[in-house]
This record gives sequence, structure tokens and C-alpha cells, in this order.
Amino acid sequence: MSARPRHWWLKVAASLMLAVTLPPSLPAAAATVPVPAEDGCLQAAVAAAAPGDVLDLAPGFHKGALVVDKALTLKGEPGAVLEGEGRGSVILVRAPNVVIEGLTIRNSGIDLAARDAGVIVTAAGARSRIERNRFEHNLFGVYLVGPKDATVLGNTIIGRDDLRVAERGDGVSIWNSPGAKILDNEFSLGRDGIFVTTSHDDFFHGNRFRGVRIAVHYMYTNNSEVSGNSSIGNDAGYALMYSHGLVVRDNLSEDDRDQGILLNYANDSRTEGNAVYRGATQCVFIYNSSNNALRGNRFEGCPIGIHFTAGSERNIVAGNAFIANQTQVKYVGTRWIEWSENGRGNYWSDNPAFDLDGDGIADTAYRPNDLVDEVVWLHPAAKLLLTSPALQLLRLAETRFPGLHPGGVVDSAPLMQPPPAPRAPLAAGGQP
Repeated sequence: MSARPRHWWLKVAASLMLAVTLPPSLPAAAATVPVPAEDGCLQAAVAAAAPGDVLDLAPGFHKGALVVDKALTLKGEPGAVLEGEGRGSVILVRAPNVVIEGLTIRNSGIDLAARDAGVIVTAAGARSRIERNRFEHNLFGVYLVGPKDATVLGNTIIGRDDLRVAERGDGVSIWNSPGAKILDNEFSLGRDGIFVTTSHDDFFHGNRFRGVRIAVHYMYTNNSEVSGNSSIGNDAGYALMYSHGLVVRDNLSEDDRDQGILLNYANDSRTEGNAVYRGATQCVFIYNSSNNALRGNRFEGCPIGIHFTAGSERNIVAGNAFIANQTQVKYVGTRWIEWSENGRGNYWSDNPAFDLDGDGIADTAYRPNDLVDEVVWLHPAAKLLLTSPALQLLRLAETRFPGLHPGGVVDSAPLMQPPPAPRAPLAAGGQP
């Protein structure tokens, strides 16, 4: 046997290290493919592209309907428009990690049952990102149908106004898409801004809504957050229904025509630091919702500050400001409900109380409703008699004989000054 060369073991060790550290074959680098605005070019580019490629769409009109079935980036140069055919969806995503950015996407079909949309992302589209696009004249702007961890960021989504409201789609509609992030988008027209059902662990932040039915509409969606959004001039702001474990904080509702915030069968949630101004019906409506905490909110200038009804129990209402509402609280019931926490209640602008010891807490409890309120709620025609001697006598008797109080809300530690204004986002006019 011939003698081995000196230091042969060093060569073997180096070879073993290379075998361990280097993959068997290195993938080809992702390519950037320019796509001219000519018929058939985009579809051909998608068919020929390799996963990871970037398709750079030139200014001009590109034809939908487009099916993306591999991990590609569709990036539009300024002026790039993806034009649908007026039927079906403009883009259908059937692969993970797809990115669609910088495009004007428009002219989907109008079939609600088929979910016609500017972009529809199927369950195969996990981690897809829809960023900085403009959506026009689509039924739905973006429809997420089952993908995990999808993101819709920084888009302008303008819905249809040439259809009846019930026939329109939503700006973003979400079904069973856990981990969805809807961030910093502008919504107008259409039906609802964001509609979500049967999902969980979603995050909606920094969005702005005008001219829609409901800004954020939750159904059967749990353990999610709605924060830092603005709803201005819509039918309703934040309708949270049949859901639990929600965090609703630092949102603005201004001049919404019905409720600013609606909790309907919403349980075990926190509603904190929100501001509702000048709602046409109620600042906040709580219906059959339990184990919730409402802290640090500002409800101002509504016909009813808070409407609280239908078996809602074990809720914490403390540290809020109720300012200049025509009726601060509407609660029809015979049970007493305490609205304070750890010796601190809420601020009531109509509470003529004293604070002789200067601790910031009124010396007497605040009861927003009396027997006259009960009579008027049960018999609205009795409003004609509000200044009559009979109802004035009823109010006087109630102050002299506390046993006449019908039950309802009592704040045992009302605040003498309103808490600091919430950090809700600013409206267009500059007022939070």
C-alpha cells in the first residue's frame, strides 16, 4: 500500500465540513421581469416565472382576470393598471407568499355569491401581502378566504356606490383567516369597511373609514384587536357581535349616524381609550354582553351616552367621561348596577355634586335615571308632560323617599373632572 500524503486528514475534514455546510444545490437567484402593458404579456409572464420572481408591470393597462399560483411579486410602476373584465375577480391568489403592490386594480364582477373582488386570496395564500394599491369599481376590494397571516397594508379601497347597499361588497372581507393584519388603509363607499366572520387572532389598526355602512363589523371572531382606527360619518362605527376576547382601544367615531360602538353578544372584552363624538342615536350600545371592561373612554354629544340592556352583567364601567349627552344612560331594569372600580367612577357633565374633602371624588353617588325616565321610555308620548306638575311632583317625591328608586345604574364614586382625553386618532378637522 502506498503511503498516504502528509496531512491527509486535514483534506478529509475540510471535505466533510463543506458537505455539511453547503446545500446539495443552490437555487437560482430570483429574477426581476419587466412586463409591458400589452395584451397577454402579464399572463405569459406569470406562466413563465419561477417562484420568487418579481414581475415589474409597466405603466398602462394590463388585463385581468389573473390567477397567481406561485410565490410571485406583482409590482406596479406608477400608472400601472390591472383592469378586470367586469366579471369574476381581477386577481385570484392560490399560492403562499404572494406580494401585490403599487397597482390600480379595478372592474371586478358583481356576483356576491361568487365573491367577486379586486383581489381574492384563497386558503393556499398564506402570508400573502396586498400593499399600497388603489382599488376602484370592484364589488369587494380584498377578500381573504382562509389564508393564514395575510396582510393588507396601506391601500386605498373605494367601493361601489352604483348598487343598493345590500348588493355591495365590503372593502376587506375576511372569512376564517387567522392572523390577518389590516393596517393603515383608506376605505370609502361600498358596504362595510372591514367585515370579518369566523376567524381569530386578527389585528386591525390605523384604518380610516368614510361613507360606509359599518366601519368595522365583527361576527364570530375571537381574541382579536381593533385599535387606532377612525370612523367618520358612517352609519355605525364599530359593531362587535357574537365574539369574545376582543381588545377595542384608541379608536375614534365621529358623526356616525347610529352607534359609535356596539357590543352585541360580545363577552370578555376590553373597550378602552376610545372617543365617540356626536353619534345620532347612541354613543355606545351594549346588548346582552357580559364580563367586559369599559375604561377611559369619552362619550360626548349623543342623544344617549350609553344604552345598556338585555341581560348584560358583570361589566366594569369606570374612568369614562360622559359629556353633554341628552340622556347620559338609558337602562331599563329593576337591579342596581354599580359603575365604579376601586373607589373611582366616571365623570358626568350633568352631575351637580360637591367635593368638600378635595379628593377628586364627588361626595354623593350619581344616579343617571329616575322614575320619570322610566315613564318616558315606556310611554314616549309622556315627553309632552315633562314640565307638568305631576311629573315634577314624582321627581320631588323620589328625592325625598329613596325607596321609590326603580333600580338601575349607580356610580358611587363619580369623578369631579373628566379624565384626560383618549389617544384616539384625529379626525380630518383636527379634533380627537
